[in-house]
Amino acid sequence: MCRSCGAIVGAGEAQCAVCGATTSVTAPPKHAPVDRETLKFARAVLSRPYKFTIILLIANLFVFLLMWESSGLTAQALWQEFPEPVLIAYGAKLNSLINEQHQWWRFVTPMFVHVNLLHVGVNMYSLWMIGPYVEKLYGSAKFVVFWVLTGIAGVVASYLTVRPNLPANTLGRFLFKNQDVASAGASGALFGLVGVLFVFGIKFRRELPEGFKRAFGTGMLPIITLNLFIGYLGRGFIDNAAHVGGLLSGAALAVLVQYRRPGERAGIAATWRVLQIAALALVVVSFFKIAQHMNIPQVPSSAAQSTQANNPNEQIFVRYSKAMNEGQEVLSEVIHDKEVSHVGNAVQNLQSAPPLDSKADELRSRLLALLIKAATAGTSSPSPEPGQKLPRKTEQGLKEEFAQWRKDYDEWLKGAARVYNGPAQ
Repeated sequence: MCRSCGAIVGAGEAQCAVCGATTSVTAPPKHAPVDRETLKFARAVLSRPYKFTIILLIANLFVFLLMWESSGLTAQALWQEFPEPVLIAYGAKLNSLINEQHQWWRFVTPMFVHVNLLHVGVNMYSLWMIGPYVEKLYGSAKFVVFWVLTGIAGVVASYLTVRPNLPANTLGRFLFKNQDVASAGASGALFGLVGVLFVFGIKFRRELPEGFKRAFGTGMLPIITLNLFIGYLGRGFIDNAAHVGGLLSGAALAVLVQYRRPGERAGIAATWRVLQIAALALVVVSFFKIAQHMNIPQVPSSAAQSTQANNPNEQIFVRYSKAMNEGQEVLSEVIHDKEVSHVGNAVQNLQSAPPLDSKADELRSRLLALLIKAATAGTSSPSPEPGQKLPRKTEQGLKEEFAQWRKDYDEWLKGAARVYNGPAQ
């Protein structure tokens, strides 16, 4: 915390980015160069409270702790990833549940759900660094509305970009996903706050002191660029569509909304107070719906792990599911990216996966047939060159067969998960 203006200063930074004052305890503060106009503005604005930033931070951590408890309180769950059934039970976004079961609340709850300790740690640190600025500049009511609306916008963008049949190119792999997997995290809302500060600095640049011009507006571009680049590098597991959706929605809101200038009274228009209450009510109702539909498979605690090891049905189901998931990913690569280098391993793993029941064996056989058909279509060679184009008719047929297979597999999986994840007999 800067001693001169009260702004939040990152660890290890020698100077406040807002007012320019030194943060070193050894340097004599009386000789530190301080922009007086910036200091006056900062003290007027940054002395305001930021209670809802703290409330949101606590709410996210509370949900995370509940998810960890449901995952068995193991260190492995903290550092790797919570089981997918736990993510879904606590409100992660899954298109199939929204489309088929009309679980609309999954557009709201994902912004409070995180997959592991690193995920929640990075996002909550970002909230602690960015949230207070937005809340102090715009007030608590507008801040809450910004958080909820941009978080929803990020989830909607993620929902719209699940396109299994869309051809993959550089932009496509960055924004679009060819599989419907559980998606969660507060980063869409966080990008929304970044979009707010970016537009704030540009929109009000004529009235802002120099320190605030440096901190916001174009000063946010390095943060935006770096995070989008990280998203590009991790495009296989980072939901970039949610980030972009949050960023653009936050920027759009900041274009329309005024901030509370220094000296303005603390009163707030009734409209914003109503919107704040409506936003909070939407979050509460959404989690109430999650509680109504919650069905968490029993995940053993560390004290009960020996019991899990003695459940052969569950172990067989996990091995079978892993082989089937890998087969789906490889088939998608063949269809969309013409990448056939992993087909051999996928086929071998499917063939060696343990049998479960007649329907499971039928689904496995169909997936094997699709893999072989996709890898050899349009050529007499069993190992076609990567990038070789499939005949258009064959490619469309494969996509339709794969889509039907996935529908049948998902339907079987719903019942099988309950049967094979049950207690050992």
